[in-house]
Amino acid sequence: MIDKKKIAQLIEDELTDDQFIVDFEITPSNQILVTLDGENGITIDHCVHISRLVEGNLDREEEDFELQVSSAGLGQPLKIHRQFVKNTGKEMEVVLSNGEKLEGVLKSVDQDGFELETSKRERVEGHKKKQLITRTHRIAFDEAKTVKNIIKF
Repeated sequence: MIDKKKIAQLIEDELTDDQFIVDFEITPSNQILVTLDGENGITIDHCVHISRLVEGNLDREEEDFELQVSSAGLGQPLKIHRQFVKNTGKEMEVVLSNGEKLEGVLKSVDQDGFELETSKRERVEGHKKKQLITRTHRIAFDEAKTVKNIIKF
């Protein structure tokens, strides 16, 4: 049986202080899935290095496995607290548990959740034109179904 703790420790020992594991899973069919991220991103070369390190420390004769090491993509939802901290100040799309969708700037993050600042043009009594209204939404992590970066070109 593949030792998950051993592999996790191997990976952790190779990561620098600004890099971290986002997701790590070993499926029942011995598929090892590792997703990495960093304050300045993760390069393909670093993914290859980690892949070779893990593969070099496992014996295919003892147990066959499939290994996939990748970086957290821009379009993938944020999963861990450290990703939220990394993306503070960036535009995000948040889908809440009730299905409501919000778009705004991730203003702050703490252990319980985050604050999202949204701006929307709305009718305001006493004005002929719609006014830009800015609101700050306090969202607990368990209230957010998905949180993704908004990618603009």
